[in-house]
Amino acid sequence: MIRHTISILVNDQPGVLQRVSGLFGRRGFNIESITVGQSEEPGLSRMVIVTIGDDKTLEQIEKQLYKIIDVIKVVDFSLKPMVARELALIKVKAEPSERPEILGVVETFRASVVDVGPGSLIVQVVGDTDKIDAMIELLKPYGIRELSRTGVTALVRGNV
Repeated sequence: MIRHTISILVNDQPGVLQRVSGLFGRRGFNIESITVGQSEEPGLSRMVIVTIGDDKTLEQIEKQLYKIIDVIKVVDFSLKPMVARELALIKVKAEPSERPEILGVVETFRASVVDVGPGSLIVQVVGDTDKIDAMIELLKPYGIRELSRTGVTALVRGNV
């Protein structure tokens, strides 16, 4: 099983997200993350889906995606050099005495504190999935109160 990062260019129409995600579900593929937003073309959106599966099944999904009228282009980034990023907001319990230690973790990951409360901090971290996972693990001992992750977004490197 291979982790696949798939970029899907679609018409910006109601119901497209449901049809695309439903296709994955019917094929028994779990979607690890999905991000959707405007693309460089007016009227088109880009979906970036991360899933795990074998190459043969993914090939079938690509063929099925092209049968959806609003799907314009499907590209599997998995074997291409790509830039992939995710954003996480992490609200961590932070009494004043613990804050210097937490700020040390924040600095190490080149993250930033975006909100300070009487007993908590909200930390913003941007990076690849492994970086986000590592930061979460280091903040767990302090007590994570809330966590929100965007999911992966990606582009192929270079002139492609």
